Amino acid sequence: MANEKIKYPAVPLAERCRPKSLDDFKGQQKLVGTGKPLRSMIESDTLSSIILWGPPGTGKTTLAKIISETTNCEFYQINAVSSGVKEMRQIIESAKLNLDNYKRTVLFIDEIHRFNKAQQDALLSSVESGQIILIGATTENPSFEVIPALRSRVRIFVLEELSKIDLQNILNDALSKDDFLKSLTIDSVDSDFLLFASGGDARTLLNILEACIIQEIKSGGIRITKDVIENVIQRKNIIYDKAGEEHYNIISAFIKSLRGSDPDAAVYWMARMLDGGEDPLFIARRMVILASEDIGNASPNALLLAEAAFNSVHKIGMPEARIILAQCATYLASSPKSNASYLAIESAFGDAKNFPQYQVPLHLRNAPTKLMKELGYGKEYKYPHEFQNNFIEVNYLPEELKNKQYYYPSENGNEKTIKERLKSLWKTKKKY
Repeated sequence: MANEKIKYPAVPLAERCRPKSLDDFKGQQKLVGTGKPLRSMIESDTLSSIILWGPPGTGKTTLAKIISETTNCEFYQINAVSSGVKEMRQIIESAKLNLDNYKRTVLFIDEIHRFNKAQQDALLSSVESGQIILIGATTENPSFEVIPALRSRVRIFVLEELSKIDLQNILNDALSKDDFLKSLTIDSVDSDFLLFASGGDARTLLNILEACIIQEIKSGGIRITKDVIENVIQRKNIIYDKAGEEHYNIISAFIKSLRGSDPDAAVYWMARMLDGGEDPLFIARRMVILASEDIGNASPNALLLAEAAFNSVHKIGMPEARIILAQCATYLASSPKSNASYLAIESAFGDAKNFPQYQVPLHLRNAPTKLMKELGYGKEYKYPHEFQNNFIEVNYLPEELKNKQYYYPSENGNEKTIKERLKSLWKTKKKY
């Protein structure tokens, strides 16, 4: 087969291989398996507004396209990066006409997290009234990136990273079903390394495969080896697998280095993650959690810095975001440590879950009405600011738990000062 005689398809392999039905869809069986919620909505044509949240290449856009072809709806697709309120309003106007003709309208917004608050606000009334059925796709946590008013009007479905079996099935389908690939003589494919290089992203998997085949087409057979794959992606010795065990090993090493107060190890493992293509916001989120869980009141500024780092990384992006992440990581690693707040809430959660729902003591209850006051709500409440040191020893827990203690400050950093103050206030009442 000579190169000049080969007519390459105009449509990329990833698009040619996109499943057209749920039966052909690979992965996400918790959502689209038999009897599962998303499949039931699609098959019964009772679709409501949803947000699909998951990593890149896990099937969000494919599911939206399957919905467009299998439900009785008018379908519009826009991308939040290139579209604005004007285009949305035009679609909403068309949706009103469709509704008058008893036809529903689906609006698929890819990368919905890219919309600002005003753009998301523009969707609210149409989603709530049912003029449009919204399908949003996002790689970012909707809790952070989608406004609460919009979140309350949609169901959020979480897509998981594709398993190795899912990716292998996608690869096998491409090799066996795509007309162009079937016309070639492909002798071998290093599927293990190809799956590894894809980072769990089905679209990346197929893009790499197609690039390798185009590079290796010649008169004889095609062999997709590790060297060929590395040459195509211009990376040698890939050491970080976002979809596999190494992902969890390295983030674990990073967190444990921060917790263990080793800034050098922390920035090394962070560099490994960033060099391997990890989402910098994923790293920033983990540091926000660690700032509270492992540092807490020993250094309260740790949470402020971690939150500032998260917001800055979101605004700045790579490659400069690495500097912000490094500043935060070295600060957290160097900070005094305490998990007292974490232990306190875990213990309190246990009691809240396992004990009866004890009544709020009358003196702690709010009394906005005359009847409530007559019933004793708020009676004998002692206002701390009217007493010396703005404190008076009173039980604030349910009577059944009055001797319970959840928070035990450590001797580290700022928490030592907190411990000394609480000890002086509560004296022998609590054990500090």
